[in-house]
Amino acid sequence: MKKVIIAFIILVGLSVNAQTSKELIGKWQLVKWTKKGKEKNIQEYFKTDQVFQIFMENGEFNSLVGDESHKAKWKLSSDNKELTIIAILLPINFTIDYFDPQKRVISSPQMGTLEYKKVD
Repeated sequence: MKKVIIAFIILVGLSVNAQTSKELIGKWQLVKWTKKGKEKNIQEYFKTDQVFQIFMENGEFNSLVGDESHKAKWKLSSDNKELTIIAILLPINFTIDYFDPQKRVISSPQMGTLEYKKVD
């Protein structure tokens, strides 16, 4: 019986990993940015509120800020707790604070806390 329970837990864990990576695919809009405990004004900082991250199945990543586009790669850790964006060989690591199919909150010491909503 213990083996059946352990096997079930492992299968659920594997399906959660796959589902989480699958749910990350798509276009996400930055809706809130907090740094050092203070909310930043997205419109003022970026000169637009059209700030998106686009994740594609093949590990391709595109950051859109208004009309600007920046390509990179992405990967999710096996435990779904860390997101790495690799831009020109420079990895940027984010801790995943919250993640569901429609909302994602990530943080890093450099950027602070970023909240995204899925738009497609």
